[in-house]
Formats: sequence, structure tokens, C-alpha cells
Amino acid sequence: MNENEISYKIIGLAIDIHKSIGPGLLESAYENAFVFELEQIGFSVEQQAPMPFVYKDVKLKVGYRIDLIVEKKVLVEIKSLESLAPVHFAQTLTYLRLSGLKLGLLINFNTKVLKSGIHRIVNNL
Repeated sequence: MNENEISYKIIGLAIDIHKSIGPGLLESAYENAFVFELEQIGFSVEQQAPMPFVYKDVKLKVGYRIDLIVEKKVLVEIKSLESLAPVHFAQTLTYLRLSGLKLGLLINFNTKVLKSGIHRIVNNL
């Protein structure tokens, strides 16, 4: 499957999860529900995938964690916030660049209708 096909499935699962449990929970609740659902349909999922920080060709001890990487192709950053700030979009794009992935989904579950909380972010390598 390509990135678009995978993201289509991810978005469908996100909507199902949101319909089932609603907004207002911690990000970890949505993340774990996501992992369960993704694995149920046979996707490989890396949860809290370590992202090393390389500066001037030196791998530094400080590192970051990506919420989910699905099928080694799509990055998923999960939020549960009143509203997303520009820094959340920048963070997701930075994770895409550092990981070398092309497509990311920034999903804010703390919305009345999840459709307004889903954002596709493309890394124009």
C-alpha cells in the first residue's frame, strides 16, 4: 500500500475511535486505542518510535519520540488539545524531515467533530 491508501485507513480508524470514546481523554488513551485498531487490521505499528537528534553530523543524547509510524510509511502525531497551535504543525513537519517520511497525520482528538481535527502534512523532501 502507498502512503495515501494507508492514511485513508488511518483516518477511518481515527473517526471510529472518536465516535466510540469521544473527546476529552489523554493522548495516551487515543494512542493505545489506535495501536490496537491498526494491529487488528494487520498494519505494523511503531509506538513511541525513538527519533535521534543529529546536529552537525553528531548524534546527540537528546532524542524525541514519534507517537506512531504505520507501515514504515506514515507518521501519526496525536494530540488532545483545545486547539492546535502553529508549533504543532511545525513539530510534525520536523519529525517528517528527520525521519525521511513523506506523509504525516496530525490528529487532534479533542474536537466535537473529528474531521476538523485531522491534518495531512507532506514532507516535500
